[in-house]
Amino acid sequence: MQITVSELIVRFMERLGLTHAFGMPGAHILPIYDSLYASKIKTVLVKHEQGAAFMAGGFARASGRIAACITTAGPGATNLVTGIANAYAERQPVLVITGETSTHFFGKGGLQESSGEGGSIDQVALFAGITRYHKLVERTDYLPTVLNQAVKHLLSRTPGPVALSIPYNVQKETVDADALERISFARPLDEHALPAPHIDESVALIRASRRPLIIAGYGCLRSEAQAPLRRVSERLGIPVASTLKAKGAIDERSALALGSLGVTSCGYAMHYLEHKADLVLVLGAAFGERTSYAWDTHLLAGKKLIQVDNCAQQLEKTFRADLAVQADLGAYLQALDAALAAQRVPAKEPADIGAFIAATRARTDAAGEAIFDHRFDHVRAFYGWLEQRFPDGLALFDDNIVFAQNFYRVSAKDRYFPNTGISSLGHAIPAAIGAAGELGMPVFAAIGDGGFQMCAMELMTAVNHGIALNVVLFNNRTMGLIRKNQHHLYHDRFIDCDFTNPDYALLAQSFGIRHCRLENGAQLAKLATMDFRQGINLIEIVLDQDAYPNYSSRR
Repeated sequence: MQITVSELIVRFMERLGLTHAFGMPGAHILPIYDSLYASKIKTVLVKHEQGAAFMAGGFARASGRIAACITTAGPGATNLVTGIANAYAERQPVLVITGETSTHFFGKGGLQESSGEGGSIDQVALFAGITRYHKLVERTDYLPTVLNQAVKHLLSRTPGPVALSIPYNVQKETVDADALERISFARPLDEHALPAPHIDESVALIRASRRPLIIAGYGCLRSEAQAPLRRVSERLGIPVASTLKAKGAIDERSALALGSLGVTSCGYAMHYLEHKADLVLVLGAAFGERTSYAWDTHLLAGKKLIQVDNCAQQLEKTFRADLAVQADLGAYLQALDAALAAQRVPAKEPADIGAFIAATRARTDAAGEAIFDHRFDHVRAFYGWLEQRFPDGLALFDDNIVFAQNFYRVSAKDRYFPNTGISSLGHAIPAAIGAAGELGMPVFAAIGDGGFQMCAMELMTAVNHGIALNVVLFNNRTMGLIRKNQHHLYHDRFIDCDFTNPDYALLAQSFGIRHCRLENGAQLAKLATMDFRQGINLIEIVLDQDAYPNYSSRR
């Protein structure tokens, strides 16, 4: 049976298990949109294509499944770039489908042409550095091969975005429907069997240590290794610090949790790492700039190191390890826990983490090194209120990471999604919109007023599609990080950081959503009657423009 290429692409998307496609139609992609008309795939019309890319990334990150975004040629594709670059940095399986001018227009200056011919934009080159695979499909005879390559990269253990650009006339050509039978949709087998000697070597290093420390990275979450991580920690009494992206790998309200390690944190984990630990297990953590305090060599000096990661490129990328293991974190931790039990490795000397944190806080306060002063008390109180109000868990997409990193203790029931990747402002709201239907819990997006104005219109996407969302907007009338750096490093020579905000109550009213403004901790009572599971709430938290967190980005 013959079907059009556009129909084949939609059937391909359905076979991949796609349930949503975020995007915006245009003339060059309408055949595929027309084929989506009868599909069960839900299309979500965005206000800007960057929002589509962020929504797809949020969906993939929350669900672990493939997401899709669809746009037209030219600006439709170019507007995706920042969001797809973020998905690439985050290793998110995002399928990008864009239209293109008909092949017989190539090189002639067709409207929105991106073929690279005749001086036009070269979309293949544009996406080459931010996708795992990209193809301009000029003919149908090799289409099954192209789709096979797409599946291979989307289902890889280290996936990333795949972009297919399909000219208008190719979308309308016919192909054999059986072409899909030549495509393998099977996920690859585990590539990294765990060699037994690595477990024995790990046990030997742990047995010989007095005060081991676990640094849990995002690999622990990606491998769903929270349970064996907790068992290993509790079996031997090993404290756990997490990277920012891995908050929640261990319940941060538990007795062995040191909180988040990193330059924008309060520093409890850093002090324990530097002054207490003699063995460090780096599990699925890249130990990048934030986590390593710009690769401070003092942190790991004189310590034994075990590093485990499923990606060979991450092993020993920034430090030498006594034992480097390429393995799935879930498999490694389960095997390690079993070996520790079988070999009866004794628990380590008790570590009173609560007392250690209190003593560290007292020292930093006395030295005037506390990261936050009283001007942030209402922000601290808000995150404390969140912990109390949602004991069964919430999901937080976070652009403004410094507050949640320090004030919000992510429980085992929470989902925390900080703005990592390429750290693009304006990420939290569209990412949360994309993920909201997959999480089954109240969804929050925390964002500064600068980032908010990059994505505010996507709130209407949530309104249009009936998506419940809670936006926490920090209003200090400035690009906070830029102003902080210009204050600390450039002698208050403020330039292009301050601005005037709209009246957010009126803005919310125009969107048809609820609004609440908080200027101090006492006003948290306003939140008592709000419904956080239905509709959209804009919670505006007012900050002093001249209040800066006391940390150094070492820039």
